[in-house]
Amino acid sequence: MKRILLLSIFSLGICRAFAQTASPADIATIEQNFKKLNVLGSVLYVAAHPDDENTRLLAYLAQEKHYRTGYLSITRGDGGQNLIGNEQGELLGLIRTQELLAARKVDGAEQFFTRAVDFGFSKGPQETLDFWNKEKTLGDVVWVIRKFRPDVIICRFPTTGEGGHGNHTASAMLAQEAFTAAADPKRFPEQLQYVQPWQAKRLMWNTFNFGTTNTTAPDQFKINVGIYNPLLGKGYGELAAESRSNHKTQGFGAARQRGDAYDFFKTILGDAPKDDLMDGVNTSWGRVKGGEVISTGAGIISKNFEPENPYGSVPALVQLLSRVEKINDVYWRKQKTKELSDLIAACAGLWFESYVTEQAFALHDSIDIRSQVLDRYNDKIKVNVIDGLHFDGKVVPANEVQTFSSKILADKITQPYWLREPHGIGAYAIGDERMVGNPENPDLPNVDYEFIIEGKPVHFERQLVYKYVNPAVGEIYQPVQVAPPVTANIQNQVYIFNSQQPQTIQVKLKSFTNVAVGTIRLNVPAGWKVSPESINFTKKAKGDEWAQDFMLTPGNTQSQTGTLEAQVTTANQTADNYGILSIHYNHIPNITIFPPAQAKLLQLDLKITGKKIGYINGAGDLVEDALRQVGYDVHELSENEIRNGDLSGYDAIVVGVRAYNVDPRLAIEQSKLLEYVKNGGNLLVQYNNSNGLVTKQIGPYPFKVVNERVTDENSKITIIDPNNPVLNFPNKINPSDFDGWVQERGLYFTKDADPQYQKVLQMGDPGEAPKDGALITTQYGKGRFIYTSLAFFRQLPAGVPGAYRLFINMLNKPKSNP
Repeated sequence: MKRILLLSIFSLGICRAFAQTASPADIATIEQNFKKLNVLGSVLYVAAHPDDENTRLLAYLAQEKHYRTGYLSITRGDGGQNLIGNEQGELLGLIRTQELLAARKVDGAEQFFTRAVDFGFSKGPQETLDFWNKEKTLGDVVWVIRKFRPDVIICRFPTTGEGGHGNHTASAMLAQEAFTAAADPKRFPEQLQYVQPWQAKRLMWNTFNFGTTNTTAPDQFKINVGIYNPLLGKGYGELAAESRSNHKTQGFGAARQRGDAYDFFKTILGDAPKDDLMDGVNTSWGRVKGGEVISTGAGIISKNFEPENPYGSVPALVQLLSRVEKINDVYWRKQKTKELSDLIAACAGLWFESYVTEQAFALHDSIDIRSQVLDRYNDKIKVNVIDGLHFDGKVVPANEVQTFSSKILADKITQPYWLREPHGIGAYAIGDERMVGNPENPDLPNVDYEFIIEGKPVHFERQLVYKYVNPAVGEIYQPVQVAPPVTANIQNQVYIFNSQQPQTIQVKLKSFTNVAVGTIRLNVPAGWKVSPESINFTKKAKGDEWAQDFMLTPGNTQSQTGTLEAQVTTANQTADNYGILSIHYNHIPNITIFPPAQAKLLQLDLKITGKKIGYINGAGDLVEDALRQVGYDVHELSENEIRNGDLSGYDAIVVGVRAYNVDPRLAIEQSKLLEYVKNGGNLLVQYNNSNGLVTKQIGPYPFKVVNERVTDENSKITIIDPNNPVLNFPNKINPSDFDGWVQERGLYFTKDADPQYQKVLQMGDPGEAPKDGALITTQYGKGRFIYTSLAFFRQLPAGVPGAYRLFINMLNKPKSNP
């Protein structure tokens, strides 16, 4: 961000701000940080996904032992399912990134990632490493180790497969290889201009007892992580539950656990510990030259700390900071300087933050910033520099908020760094390798501060935030957005053409600045025609939103796919194709990204029968929207309509993914749904997790939902019931309809189905016996019941032609038996 200097200072008698952007300054936190000041040890925990981490152990290491503690999640959890919304893929990864950061705020650890993408369930580590590009991902793990410099590395999973998921096993394999590679200057030497080789003392496996898999043993090294911390007023089992409950997209709300609880460990590499996890590691100031004097000083200050007079410790802390700044060990100098500076601010009663009163700004526009400073205890603190403005030691009056104004130029769109470039299935493309590991953009707008405290300059940094007041909630902080001048969102993700008839394409535009004149146009595949070719717009003010319609006529070729792209040009914006997408959940900050303004075009031979579809929402999917785009009249059914309404008018009723996991009322509504089938209706139920079903009788006849899946999206499909209506009408399904599927064939297949069911398809992953439980149908009374474990919730939003044809066949209302 480029700085523009502007000064405005005024006082406020009352400060209503709740210090969300400032570090905690309560007495318990201060005393915890005094303990941390004399600990120079670090532990890095490594696993594959959000939720894999042992939050109880992380909390214990960070807040009881006071080690610098980190969690390296190889992926951002992009390939999982979403229990609370319909976001998938990289959007789900964005949410889970914030859920992990929320968890870390509770347990006290730090969060890191590699560039690897969670591509879904994997049955073996080799498949995982092939998708992830092993060497690139290994380099990322080495990079994080060299930057973080852990004394001990702990894996959640073993290399021998007991973790079940191929991603889990691969994460342990990467950690094991990186343990040695990080210390070898011949491995990834390009990193050494920024970091140095690092050898951790030991690599441990945190063994576990999950379900029927117990890898713990009495002779393993163990730690009691269930102890109580009186300063926090909680045990680490309680903290762990609070941390883990932030994983809401995965439904991982956890009960607080109290009392003794042991974690067990096996040594994989390095010396095995005998009495302590850090055996053989000097975690005191004695590990750095000149550290003994600092240790003695820190101990005296901590012993003399008076909770009723925190400022009394500030002069000695400032002197200690001067000593810390002179140590030769660059790593611990940086870590302890920041810790000590924050401790000085807390003891001094120094509060400060920088915020804006608008959430979004356009690229190249100026941003007005308000920086507020409060010295709660006295007038001994002086402001020297804020955001490049020099105040030459301006005194901050005691307990009186001072506000300073400045401007910056927005010179970079706030797009997550791992989404700035197109990427493949297995890994994000990251232009600047130095950003690897960061959970968020390290280059977000921020403000630098320098205060004079007890005669010494002390430096701080605050991230710029948007602050406002919601009358029903109170003061709220959200991230600041820097957007393109104008964004363009194409109304649908996929457009399907099954004739030469043109369709209306609506583009919704939003201006983030004052625009005198601009143009919107659509770029289409060769042979397609768009009218008009472009549309001009004028005199748009910041915040204006409007829509423009185009007519799109497909080409003459059948079975054609292509990409539709919206392109905006203004005086300050040269042919950009950015859309805007916002994600809002109460448990995490708002997320805004600027994806390409694109949609997928499908021209295919698609026949449709019936019109009216009832939809029962589950855990969240985009199937309902996909059906509307094809032309169906889709109505979301309420409980009252299911139990008391006339369902006979629906050509089909579709039950959303995992509905029988998340909607307990379906157990009550089930009899009405089966009555609808018996009277001639067509009920289609999509996949459910085998755990936590609200009823054991989903269909009219028994079947089991089991944890079996086919993860290879290209696996061979064998048609075992070629005459089944779902394969023949209104669209004739053939093997080519299973080409181009994404991520997986299906999940949580059926098993032990009653003979009344017809099994339609057979498929299997390489090296495994084929499975026939992905699609079962049965006649029941005058109607038809279908259960499918095929991953339509992924295929339809991705615009897979054959998936549309098969799904539409399942919606066809069969002829009633007499």
